[in-house]
Amino acid sequence: MEPRLRDSLRVVFVLIIFSAGSSEHDLDWKFCGTWRHGNDSLMLNVDLTTGCSEISVSANRSSLSIDGQITAQCRRSDRIALGKFGLESQEETPFCLYWEPILGQLKLQLNHKKEVGGENLILCWPDRMQRSCCTDLSNGANTGGATYGIKDGMANTDLITDKIMRAYIFKGDHINCTTLCDQESQGSSQVNMASRAQHRCPHSSEMEMGENFKGQNVTAPATRGAESTIIVYLPPALKKAAKLRSKVVCTFFKNNSLFQDGHKEHRVLDDVVEITVENEVIIDLSEPIRIGFHHDKMQSRRCVSWDTRRDPSQVNWLEDGCKTEQKGAKYTECLCNHLTYFSVLVQMEPRSVRHLLALTAITSLGCAVSVISCIALIIHLCRKSRRSKEQSVPIHLGLAVSLAFLNLLFFLTGVLANVGGESVCPWVGAGLHYTLLSSFTWMGIEVFHTFWLVYMVFIPPPKPYVWNLVGFVLPALPIIILAAVGDIYGVRKVVPSDDVSDPYLMCWMKENHEALLAHYFTTMTILAVLVSSGIVMLFLVYREIRTREEWRQSRVTFLSIWGLSCLFGTTWGLTFLDFGPLSDFVLFLSCILNSFQGFFLMLRFYMLDLIRKQAGGSALGSTSTGSTRQHMLQSQEKS
Repeated sequence: MEPRLRDSLRVVFVLIIFSAGSSEHDLDWKFCGTWRHGNDSLMLNVDLTTGCSEISVSANRSSLSIDGQITAQCRRSDRIALGKFGLESQEETPFCLYWEPILGQLKLQLNHKKEVGGENLILCWPDRMQRSCCTDLSNGANTGGATYGIKDGMANTDLITDKIMRAYIFKGDHINCTTLCDQESQGSSQVNMASRAQHRCPHSSEMEMGENFKGQNVTAPATRGAESTIIVYLPPALKKAAKLRSKVVCTFFKNNSLFQDGHKEHRVLDDVVEITVENEVIIDLSEPIRIGFHHDKMQSRRCVSWDTRRDPSQVNWLEDGCKTEQKGAKYTECLCNHLTYFSVLVQMEPRSVRHLLALTAITSLGCAVSVISCIALIIHLCRKSRRSKEQSVPIHLGLAVSLAFLNLLFFLTGVLANVGGESVCPWVGAGLHYTLLSSFTWMGIEVFHTFWLVYMVFIPPPKPYVWNLVGFVLPALPIIILAAVGDIYGVRKVVPSDDVSDPYLMCWMKENHEALLAHYFTTMTILAVLVSSGIVMLFLVYREIRTREEWRQSRVTFLSIWGLSCLFGTTWGLTFLDFGPLSDFVLFLSCILNSFQGFFLMLRFYMLDLIRKQAGGSALGSTSTGSTRQHMLQSQEKS
């Protein structure tokens, strides 16, 4: 082939690839930077009009300005004082500007790097989908050379410059909004794409209120295999209150994280509905609008509306003007006398978790290491049981087996929850609960067996098959009962404090009243008994061995006491100390100790055997618990 022809074909091939990739449009856009300002009173200047030409983000010593034309309907010109946010106490303020073209929503987040998530200011409220969307914002001419301004400017994930700039300009293009919806819904075959498409693309229903309007029901579109989540009843009183217009619009939003108000103690439901009559403010209706929300089973909830009048820059969910009627655990009806955005505010139970990403990473690593360690320990104990008649070996073996399955299920629970959902999680959640109770039971057996060896010298302990019945069969009884009751096990959402809209999914007990009672009456009760008895037994063992000559070696003392604390479950006692100023430290410590528990136990058993070999096979370290008669009472252990 001629070189010139080959080069031409190569160019054509590159252009084909480029043109194919260029068909993908931006479904959202984010610009982040750090505003370097003075310590005087600070202002936010907003000047937005309709169109799709460009948007400018600029800053100086005293003000941050956002202006341009990227919206379909939002017109806004405001000067907002930022004194209440306490920005004057710092020289630099991180911020992010978010734009969702389908919703026409523009949000500014100040101090976004703060652990609490910063302050959310809504510049353009979400609206029904328009014909034309402004997207594919590209970097235009920027203005630099400033002492005060914006540094570390970043569009989406691309750093523009780390220099201080006075202004950034971004140019947009008109795109058909339907094209964006089709792109997202067809861009992947994964299950969650359908919900994401519904999140980006709200559904609007318009209806004319004629002269003989007697009220009407409006239903949100249903997802596949599920019933509609929102039912709106428009009363005849709405026709009388609407003096200028007769058309009412109901817009249904799904999974929109930008409706969250930043408070971590509660969140709004995934479903939000906006009811409007164009260019009219409707308040004090003589007959309320009824909005019914279908949702998962939950206890604490209340109807709220989004008040944009008191502080139009912030999200304010208020109960004013709405009455809550809880019709069962899975249905809530809101009776409201005005028009705006409506949803149901849910109290976070349990509370949101800080540092969830770091804790998840530590737990996953610890569980993986513990599974491998427990398998190695099981092999070691099986070999030891063949050549030794120590009665404690079967008990250690039972604990190692239960811990291995517990850590394995906990390691896989996040993956199984995302892949299998409610079809898999009831089984996995029940299995995880069973292995947890079984592990606690075997730790309790360790406590009881040590007590028996120390204080019942002349009475032989029960046979190994008795321990197996107690350790493996007894914990299954409450699981069978709870499974028969139903609606206990399933998908559990663990909400991170920095982003309540992106919870971590796991298979465990659900977030309802029955599951909460089951958790306290089984897991927490057994854990409280285990920890209290383990601490008492640990003290008695230490008091017995601390005066013996062979236990004065630091390595043996550390390994024995540390190992016994793991065997007796005392490290789980940190669960009860997760409060106060040391909450984060206790949480991380508990996460490390308990997720790596299998590794620590394996390390202790191997180290004690190594010390015994170095000591020439003496009684020192001859048993795994360090609590047999040879160590405690210097008497011969009977097989």
